[in-house]
Amino acid sequence: MPRDLLFVKRDLDGFFGLFVDNLVQLLLIVSLCALAGISADHPLLVEAILPGAAVSILLGNLYYAWQARRLARREGRDDVTALPYGINTPSLIVYFFFVMKPAFDGAVKNGLDAEAAARVAWQMGLLACLGSGLIEFGGAFVAEWVRRRTPRAALLSTLAGIAIGFISMTFALQVFQRPLVGMLPLAVILVTYFARARFPFGLPGGMLAVLAGTLVAWTVPGTLLSERIAGPAMDADAVSAAWQQSGWYLPQFAGGALWEVLRQPAEWLGYLSVIVPMGLFNLIGSLQNIESAEAAGDRFDTRSSLAVNGVGTIAAALFGSCFPTTIYIGHPGWKGLGARSAYSTMNGLVITAICLTGTVGVISRAVPIEAGVAIVLWIGIIITAQAFQATPREHAPAVAIGLFPAIAAWGATVMLGAFFVSGGATAQQVLATDLAKEVNGFLIHGMIVLERGYIFTCMILAAITACLIDRKFFAAAIWSAVAAALALAGLTHAYQLQGNLLDFLLAGSDPAAGALAFRGTGIAIGYALFAALFTAFGCFHRQTEPAPRHTREP
Repeated sequence: MPRDLLFVKRDLDGFFGLFVDNLVQLLLIVSLCALAGISADHPLLVEAILPGAAVSILLGNLYYAWQARRLARREGRDDVTALPYGINTPSLIVYFFFVMKPAFDGAVKNGLDAEAAARVAWQMGLLACLGSGLIEFGGAFVAEWVRRRTPRAALLSTLAGIAIGFISMTFALQVFQRPLVGMLPLAVILVTYFARARFPFGLPGGMLAVLAGTLVAWTVPGTLLSERIAGPAMDADAVSAAWQQSGWYLPQFAGGALWEVLRQPAEWLGYLSVIVPMGLFNLIGSLQNIESAEAAGDRFDTRSSLAVNGVGTIAAALFGSCFPTTIYIGHPGWKGLGARSAYSTMNGLVITAICLTGTVGVISRAVPIEAGVAIVLWIGIIITAQAFQATPREHAPAVAIGLFPAIAAWGATVMLGAFFVSGGATAQQVLATDLAKEVNGFLIHGMIVLERGYIFTCMILAAITACLIDRKFFAAAIWSAVAAALALAGLTHAYQLQGNLLDFLLAGSDPAAGALAFRGTGIAIGYALFAALFTAFGCFHRQTEPAPRHTREP
């Protein structure tokens, strides 16, 4: 009978990886909120947003750790890994730039002082977070039906595309941006998890990677090598100054602030064009991550997993955080690290302690982010590999085609970021002049069109391809019809562009004044032609021999 262990040594590796990922989100919150008048020492940040995030992160991490232990006992196993969980990065960025920042700017234009405008931005962020949580919770009751009818290639290819661009590529750039700090930890991770070699005394590779990167960062720049070669030196004074800002901040119920804004629907109805699509994307993304966990060998109940995911986001809003939480991409990676359930509990407790004590700045100044990104980079590699390994071999082309929209999304993110810092023409000005404008052969408009709603597009293109490989023409036609409906609704392919700010453009809504608007009507017609052709082939081949059958397992 397998031993029922509360903790295994490899939980440390999983903890460091998940902790680094969550820490990055906290640092992003601190930096972005400053743009809406909520500075690093502002009461709304240290007394509401961070403690509210702590409530949601602790709730979810403890639940998923308990869920994993329950599954292990029920199946008599000792290798069950908890679903990873934390703050949702895409929602964090989208809700800030398209809900909180516009609310702040609008309040300032209406004559409110900076303090009052910051509170308006915070309240609108709470509303967006609550809306996302309600969508995720409600979707939990229909998600299993969707999952059973979706080819595994369609669910996993989306994650692989995200892993290639937003995880592996992003963190690979950080490693090579500061190589003397980032490459030694990367070497430790490669030896640990690709060669599967053990370090002396059984020390966890993830922990050694973080320690090695931190040691190099504190000793090499300015002492052994110049900062020009080794990068900026760590600053003990900055750590000390950050420590002076620490304190003790207990979560406070924010229901009153939420109710204030809910009573004024005219103020927030316009933001539903952002909240609804992001809530649906979060739901589908979490569903894909549950499928990824099953492909890795851990079958968790879909309804309860997604329901708690939604409850965590609702709790975040009720206790002052504007930023949804989610089931993270990367379960097979954490499982490959050897983590089980304790890594989730440890992450929840440590992140909670950091949020409640205001020591986010202390950690960020003491431990260079490059020391821990190698673990997350490895997670992205494993996710990409799983998409091909855990699907039928015949469905490999379906996985491949499903990568394209996510890679386009990453490219569009990088491109628009370059416009932000260029100091010259904006993306809107370039496209308004020539919608067919290219950058080194890449169509800007085409990249944005493919990026909008890419989680849906990845899944649908992969599903269509998998169905066609199995000669299930009618199923492919249904997926095509769904794609056409989403494009007409504006959930995919449609956009409005103001300067360099890219936003959704739902059907029936008017674009913002002065924005460059594009609706996906033509693309919807293209999907309808897909459906017509596949239906015709289905009728023509109805009398042919049965199509090959594939189980959900390869």
